[in-house]
Amino acid sequence: MSGLFLVAQVAGHAIAVESSAVESVVDLGEVTPTPLAARHVLGLATLRSRVVTVLDTAGALAGVAGTIAPRRAIVSQIDGHHYAFVVDTLDDVAEFTPRPLAAGVTLPGIWARAVDGVIDRDGEAALVIDLTALVPGLQHASVD
Repeated sequence: MSGLFLVAQVAGHAIAVESSAVESVVDLGEVTPTPLAARHVLGLATLRSRVVTVLDTAGALAGVAGTIAPRRAIVSQIDGHHYAFVVDTLDDVAEFTPRPLAAGVTLPGIWARAVDGVIDRDGEAALVIDLTALVPGLQHASVD
């Protein structure tokens, strides 16, 4: 079944997020670090008079810290809390029909839990990401 997806770049990879999971896309201001948080929690920021937890999407997916200062983010509300998922760039919003990964394709680490399928965008594959899998502390996401 087709639907609208936001396509972004994270650590050199194209990802797609179902539009129903996207509350907004923002330019981040100052991010205040939070001590003792999971390594991919960059800290807290204020957006439109509310506090959001800023997550390093590349760090969560690839296990390495992002290489650029957090500037652009996808904001999503998950379990009543707002999260800003840092991305390198935001590319497009368009209608796509996701399909499952090809048989035999295995993904490492968090990618395996976060990927819901793949879309084809002008010959380039973009992995469909479930943002919930990147949030520390949720029962199906055990990210450190």
